[in-house]
Amino acid sequence: MTTGRRFAAVCVMLATMTVALSACAGDNQGSSSGTSAASAVENTAGAAASTTGGDGTTGGGTDAPERSRITIAIPQDIDSLDPHIAKAAGTREVLFNVYEGLVKPDENGNILPAIASEYSMNEDATVYTFTLREAVLFHDGTTVTAEDVKYSLERCMDAESAAYQSTLAPVKEVNIVDEHTVEVVLTNGDTDFAPILTTAVIPAANEDPEGNPVGTGPYRYVARKAMQSLELEKFEDYWNKDRAAQIDECYFKIESDVNTLTMGLQNGTIDMFCRLTTEQTEQLSGSADVEILEGAMNLVVAVYLNNAEAPFDDARVRQALSYAADPQELMDFVLDGKGTAVGSSMFPSFGKYFDDSLTDTYAVDIEKAKALLAEAGYPDGFTFTLTVPSNYDQYVEMSGVLREEFARIGVTMEIQPVEWNSWLDDVYGGRNYQATIVGVDASTMTAAAMLSRFRSTAHNNFVNYSSAAYDAAYDRALAATDDAEKTAAYKECLQILNEDAANVYLMDMPNLVALNKRFTGYAFYPLYVQDIALIGPAQ
Repeated sequence: MTTGRRFAAVCVMLATMTVALSACAGDNQGSSSGTSAASAVENTAGAAASTTGGDGTTGGGTDAPERSRITIAIPQDIDSLDPHIAKAAGTREVLFNVYEGLVKPDENGNILPAIASEYSMNEDATVYTFTLREAVLFHDGTTVTAEDVKYSLERCMDAESAAYQSTLAPVKEVNIVDEHTVEVVLTNGDTDFAPILTTAVIPAANEDPEGNPVGTGPYRYVARKAMQSLELEKFEDYWNKDRAAQIDECYFKIESDVNTLTMGLQNGTIDMFCRLTTEQTEQLSGSADVEILEGAMNLVVAVYLNNAEAPFDDARVRQALSYAADPQELMDFVLDGKGTAVGSSMFPSFGKYFDDSLTDTYAVDIEKAKALLAEAGYPDGFTFTLTVPSNYDQYVEMSGVLREEFARIGVTMEIQPVEWNSWLDDVYGGRNYQATIVGVDASTMTAAAMLSRFRSTAHNNFVNYSSAAYDAAYDRALAATDDAEKTAAYKECLQILNEDAANVYLMDMPNLVALNKRFTGYAFYPLYVQDIALIGPAQ
């Protein structure tokens, strides 16, 4: 489809939206994370006023050495600075630079020792023993101890913690063997458990990780201004000198306006932005100062359906929508044909767990979709509301295409754009919605990170999916110690999600990254991660 037709179609779609976007640009009182007005405003002294020089440096006075600085635009605010509470993938990809766990992933998907220098597991994979690296410092100058590790893991297992609760569910207890050794005991054996322990380690003595975030990563927290910015600086005492930060100051600027983003990249006030739209890529393609890099987004983009609410409590209705949706048409329309179709809750970077054959299950079939609707009691279709986070332009564009696709089977889809924090609170947290379009990521390179959320009792099962067959297959996967048996059980989980049409599965999108040519070293991860420490000044 040509750019002109695409622009015209989007204009029509936007003109017919009935719900106004919530204004948020002037809100400095903190987000839903609970950040106080004081911590949101007072801690940002000088952050917004600092300017970036044409060579990527900032001046600190006539006698002070120049400090390198990178300005990175992100489309949404940080929902929490507490790594154990943060829910949004966009938050976790930023906090990756501040916090570390016992292990951490690299850009090739390998799981490397981090705060732990090494680990081992017993024969039945029920006990993992971690040897702590000596003299790893927190950003406040204190040394990481076994008590800090035990505290952090147990805090994540607490009912009020969100980010890793499901994946840490198999943990029975955490024991301190000695000052340099921690033992993690599981209820059942799991040979894939070690990658889960990327769980952030924080000081046990820190009573306010939201207002005073302290980690061990290559960058340390400096300031945050809610709805505007987050500032980090190089941690000079970082333990891993081979992967230490190369840039002194990292300034995350919250900016969701497409035109402002593009102009900032063109004039050099913004140095980097991930997940460009194809229109932005076209506008920047002729720039002498900006390089466009392409990788995978590592998301499962889908129309996520509230399975507990009619009409989506009927699998036939969900299947009908799946037969009506055309992932390739969406990719052609919104992504210039880029992307990879997916048929269940796994994206291609997961290799052995990704089942490409499932993408053909719901090849477009309008007549079959109509027959399923009639069988379910909706011969004349029905009307539902799709809630879409307004700060993600690609999802907004996809919503317009999907509305036309669903109309072909007599289904009317009303589009409700909402501000990101409202989406997190109402859709993800409150499950108060009918359908939404978003991308779901994995916090670790384990199948459990993608699939644990669909267990009937999972705290983050925001689609309210419930299947005894799925729960049984998932439990078999967790209990298996043989890799082939574990892989087969996880693939059975994917097949059940596909057959039930738990959601309308669409694609993994391309990740188009704009980077000012003053910088080099950006690396794509098989996870939703931005590793700023790898980026340095170009020679």
